Amino acid sequence: MPAVRLAARWVLPVDAPPIAAGAVLIGADGRIVAVGPDTGVPAPADVPQRTFPSAAIAPGFVNTHTHLELTGFEGQVESDDFAAWIRRLRELKDQRPPEEYLAAALRGVRDAWAAGVTTVADTGDRGVVIRALTVCGGSGVAYQEVFGPHPDQTSESLAQLQAKVTELRAFESARVRLGVSPHAPYTVSGPLYRAVSAYARSEGLPLAVHLAESPAETQLLGAGAGPFADAWVRRGIPLPSLPGRSPVAWLDRHGVLGPQTLCIHVVQVDAEDIARLAGAGVGVAHCPVSNRRHGHGDAPLGALLAAGLRVGVGTDSVASVGCLDLLAEARAARSLAGLSWDDALALVTRDGGRALGLEGEVGSLAVGKWGDAVIIRLRGGESPAEQVMNSGTEAVVATYVGGRQVFEGAGP
Repeated sequence: MPAVRLAARWVLPVDAPPIAAGAVLIGADGRIVAVGPDTGVPAPADVPQRTFPSAAIAPGFVNTHTHLELTGFEGQVESDDFAAWIRRLRELKDQRPPEEYLAAALRGVRDAWAAGVTTVADTGDRGVVIRALTVCGGSGVAYQEVFGPHPDQTSESLAQLQAKVTELRAFESARVRLGVSPHAPYTVSGPLYRAVSAYARSEGLPLAVHLAESPAETQLLGAGAGPFADAWVRRGIPLPSLPGRSPVAWLDRHGVLGPQTLCIHVVQVDAEDIARLAGAGVGVAHCPVSNRRHGHGDAPLGALLAAGLRVGVGTDSVASVGCLDLLAEARAARSLAGLSWDDALALVTRDGGRALGLEGEVGSLAVGKWGDAVIIRLRGGESPAEQVMNSGTEAVVATYVGGRQVFEGAGP
């Protein structure tokens, strides 16, 4: 790919102070060669240059939780009851022809780019997002979901997952990684969790799990009660043994938690749970808008951060939130935890990379990292970080992945 030099009113490296009248030089290998004041960054005669006098250059945003295969389901699942919402979503998924899923994922990747997102951590069961990322030249981790709430399903579910992983590993690259996702405690048995976790460790696969999202999940594992428990009884699935455990303690018991584990949502947790998560070294995908949309409440983001957990921000699916506006999620997170604007920007860049174990590759504008950048049109009167964070998707002027322009918006 060709090298490129970008200059703007502000450059926000994230790992270093903002640079007024700054520039970024990205080499032909897609990695950053230089970052600094415009006058100090080389401008080779053979390298294309673009200047954005009314904009800021920020690291490409990192969305730590998406379901891009669900693109196109916006506004189609309206139930306020979470269990009913899941059932309706499953019906919609079954009705969509298989050949349409790849097209949905491709649109989802492009929608992410249009919102300034250059790296995604996606979970899905159709195996299309890793294909879409590879076809488009994108960046991210695609977690292949596996289900099986009945212990008797363990061998079959694991075998199906292993076969799918073998198929999808052909799509891995320097920018695209495959992972696995035993979906959630209300759709995966303890034995299957243990088996998948052991398999992930043996294969060096990152693992993601929806965890402690809803009160119904806590009821299921803590008391063998609630709407998920009722659904298990109707399907002849044995309930968890009592006395129960919190979802975090239950997953820990089954060997799920560790540094390669991304825990998604993490709303229904107490101090003991947070200490357990921190001790295991997990990453967390915080999705405040989605959490509120489903009536789950607010995750204790301040306590998660204070415990030293690696926390990034995610949008969840368009079926939940309507559009992939990661900055709206970050503003909600900022309000929830009382963060500064600089810290809010870090959540969707550097900290998102850390949550995924990709901090050496993405999340800041630094020499040697991938040349992922988003150009955001600025308004006057506020700090550059605040201006960026108060932007909408319409303020995205351009998006670059590894120095390659993947989105062009309105002029600066």
